[in-house]
Amino acid sequence: MICELEERERAASIFAGWEETMIWSCLQGVMGHIYVNDKEAPTSAMAILGDFCFFGGVPDGELAAFKPKWCKQDFIIAVPGQAGWAEAIENHYRDKAKKVERYAMKKEPDIFDERKLRDIAGLLPPEYTIGLIDESDFTECKKEKWCSDFVSQFEGWASYQRLGLGVLVKKDGRPVAGASSYTTYRGGIEVEIDAKEEYRRKGLASVCGARLILECLARNIYPSWDAQNKWSVALAEKLGYHFSHTYDAYEIYGY
Repeated sequence: MICELEERERAASIFAGWEETMIWSCLQGVMGHIYVNDKEAPTSAMAILGDFCFFGGVPDGELAAFKPKWCKQDFIIAVPGQAGWAEAIENHYRDKAKKVERYAMKKEPDIFDERKLRDIAGLLPPEYTIGLIDESDFTECKKEKWCSDFVSQFEGWASYQRLGLGVLVKKDGRPVAGASSYTTYRGGIEVEIDAKEEYRRKGLASVCGARLILECLARNIYPSWDAQNKWSVALAEKLGYHFSHTYDAYEIYGY
C-alpha cells in the first residue's frame, strides 16, 4: 500500500547518491512530499515536488502509477532512478509518456567568477530595470503563465519571502524576464529562468542569471542549475557552470 512518509529520513538511503536538490528539499521537509511502499521499512520511494517526481529503490509498478489526491495537475516530469523504473513508467503511462533527455550541471560552490558575473549583470540595456522580486511582483508572476514558475511552488508571499529569492527585469513597469527559485532546500535553490517570448534572445536571461547568482553568493546559498535543453546548458556555462551528464526523464501528459 502506497503511503506518505512522515519520517523522511527513512528514505534517505533509497535516494543516496542523487545530486538532485528537489529530492533534498523533500528529504529535508522544506518542500514537497515523499511516498513509499512501506512506512516502516521502505524499499521503493517517490519524491514529488512541483512538476517533478523522482523514483528510487526497488522498481514498483504501483508506486510508478501513483498520483496523490492533492495533485491536480495533468503534467509531470518523471525521473527514473535504478534500472527497471523506466519500464514501470512506460508500462503504466504508455503513449502518455514522452521520453526526453535532460542535462545535469555540476554542483561546484566555489567556481563562480564574481567579476565576470557583475560584468554580465551590467549589460542590461537602459530601457530596462532589474530588481529583486517583491510582494507585488510575486502577485503579478502568479497571474502570468510565462513567469508563474518563478513563484508557483510557494503558497504565498510570506512563504516566498522566507524561502525564495528572485530577480525580475521590467520594461515600462512590466516583467519581461527573470530568474528565481523554482524550489528551495537547506543551503540553496533550484534556479528557474525565462523571458517573455518576444523578449528572448536579447541577453536578458544572462543578465537575470548573473544577478541571481550574485544574490545567492551574497547570502551564502547555492544556485543549482538543471538544464531542460542545450540552450539552457550554454547559458549555464556562460555563467560559470560546468556540464556534468545527461539523464533520461519522461514528460507525462494527462498525468
